[in-house]
Amino acid sequence: MSTTAGQDAPGGPGVVRLLDPELMRDPFTAYARIRERAPLVQGSFLGQDQLLWLVTRYDDVKTVLGDHRFVNNPAHVPGLDVGNLREKVIAARGIPPEYARYILESILDADGEDHLRLRRLVSRTFTARRVMELRPRVEQITEDLLDRLPDNAEDGVVDLMPHFAYPLPITVICELVGIPEEDRALWREWGKQLFSQDGLAKAVGDLVHYIEDLIARRRAAPADDLLTGLIRTHDEDGDRLTDTEMVTMVLTLVLAGHETTAHLIGNGTAALLTHPDQLALLRGDMSLMPRAVHELMRWCGPIQGTRIRYAAEDVELGGMTVPKGAPVMAMLVGANYDPREFDDPERLDITREPDGRRETHVGFGSGLHYCLGAALARQEGEVAFEALLRRYPGLSLAVPPAELEREPLPGSWRLARLPLRL
Repeated sequence: MSTTAGQDAPGGPGVVRLLDPELMRDPFTAYARIRERAPLVQGSFLGQDQLLWLVTRYDDVKTVLGDHRFVNNPAHVPGLDVGNLREKVIAARGIPPEYARYILESILDADGEDHLRLRRLVSRTFTARRVMELRPRVEQITEDLLDRLPDNAEDGVVDLMPHFAYPLPITVICELVGIPEEDRALWREWGKQLFSQDGLAKAVGDLVHYIEDLIARRRAAPADDLLTGLIRTHDEDGDRLTDTEMVTMVLTLVLAGHETTAHLIGNGTAALLTHPDQLALLRGDMSLMPRAVHELMRWCGPIQGTRIRYAAEDVELGGMTVPKGAPVMAMLVGANYDPREFDDPERLDITREPDGRRETHVGFGSGLHYCLGAALARQEGEVAFEALLRRYPGLSLAVPPAELEREPLPGSWRLARLPLRL
């Protein structure tokens, strides 16, 4: 027998406020409590009148991420006029409608055939074979950055985030997409503004205008990059890719292609340095690196909650019924720490996965919208950790772990800085 999720459904007395500073400070403990409270718990971004359902248990999260009955676009809920919560959040942050569409209509928000159409246009760039072919270039970029790391130190301390964790993935994805080298610092700054409380609206406008100009430049002077391929697809078969979709695709690929990986590198480095037993195990056997990256993505992955999805029909989750049209958010941090799936989930164990190919965690999502760049992100993590530990065997935190500063961004786990002694 199932219970219908609603205002009076079981789930504890309070609504989870996703902007609660205490929740953002320690989401692992907070979502463990939330997960055990009930299969579905109400949460809020904008206040009591804008509620959604948080899904935190492993099996239920997998269902939300992989079941076609959950859609990203509320307009695809048949027979109902469902409000778009993301649209309201973006409007509340001051982004005008003419720019909001570039955030709301990406491949990440598409459903069904539309999603498959967009995914097919770029999927060849991220196949396992293509990613392996990129490895020598990733290794070269990594070594060059590590060569320069001591030059950026002050009093023997260097911040890994701006001098290594960010430059590595943004260089790789910009080269793939076709962003000129001289413009990449701009993208880094725009990325910071997009994930901050201030400057978001201006950053979106600047990015859209920049991409439009770059498309015009690529039309005049094609190159061997993904953007040129998208332009060719648009010009030769315009019904497969609209102007808005082309700009949105570039925006999504570059930002998603470096932000997550940068914070995987930052979070993972901090985790290893605060777990000397795991660090020693990895130093003693670098063949464990693929398994270690999977475990770090589970244990301290940078993405803690997915995009909001909507039930296209009544769906049962954990003995409760999500009513048609209800917004839900799959909390990856809850699933990745669920003792129903992982033994002793609070323990960092780089040997947890049986090999480097299997993936039980949901750090990269699951199902229909599984992260397109997951293979590239894993490879960049493997290369980054191996080279960093090899080049700097005395690497250590320059501050106590409790003093590591996190960026207060709901649904994310991000270091503002990572001061290290080389």
